[in-house]
Amino acid sequence: METFTAPDGTRLACHRSGDGEPLVCLPGGPMQASVYLEDLGGLSGHRALVRLDLRGTGDSDVPDDTATYRCDRQVDDVEALRVHLGLETIDLLGHSAGGTLAALYAARYPERVRRLLLLTPSPRAFGVGVADADRRAVAERRRGEDWFPEAYAAFERIWAGQATVAAEWNAIAPFSYGRWDADSRAADSRSAILTNGDAAAVYYAVGAVDPAAVRAAVAGLAAPVLVVAGEYDVGLPPRRAAEVAGLFAHAELAVAPGAGHFPWLDDPQWLVATLAAFAR
Repeated sequence: METFTAPDGTRLACHRSGDGEPLVCLPGGPMQASVYLEDLGGLSGHRALVRLDLRGTGDSDVPDDTATYRCDRQVDDVEALRVHLGLETIDLLGHSAGGTLAALYAARYPERVRRLLLLTPSPRAFGVGVADADRRAVAERRRGEDWFPEAYAAFERIWAGQATVAAEWNAIAPFSYGRWDADSRAADSRSAILTNGDAAAVYYAVGAVDPAAVRAAVAGLAAPVLVVAGEYDVGLPPRRAAEVAGLFAHAELAVAPGAGHFPWLDDPQWLVATLAAFAR
């Protein structure tokens, strides 16, 4: 673990694993401790992964002003990490809601981004809508799995606005994974423990993201971009991920076969080969 100081004085922590050029990794959740990313399925064998614990999560301190949990106000934390690492430019990876922070960083500091990897990113920063019909089309492909009836019924209640308890949302967890096995169940159970719920509630607060401004900024980004989607990801179905990729001047889309929202759990070999090839 290494520590450095954010512009507002908050002590932040990052965790480095592996050798080679650094790849800065921003976690999702939102506001989940970066440990859940592990080594991204073995990517640390190709790059030095530098996982940032966002303020108030993991080993980073809670800020004095909790309004700074808003994602746009954490952009300068990423810039402080770049300075701490002594790099002129960075290769930057954002997973899920961390993709929003990565996009905001690229919009504010385009000259500091050498490569941008968006791993099953949230589409919120870009104003790309994911309709219930999009999610339904992906979910239907899992119909042959034993957990499907209960999970799909919960999804139906959510789509109908009838979900009244947290259990309804917990029931659809299998749709986030390519395989609902012991490893996926364990990862899903850990997520609540690793997440700062109060911070998560602020992350996307009003004013945090201006999709039109982000789209305009990233359209001129000179850095190459890789958008990774999971074939079964209901959060960002491949069709909508293609829309996100299309907003950049130099982007490609890679779809992880049989994967959900966490491709390093579903097919680590595919993910490592894809990310390592792009990051070279």
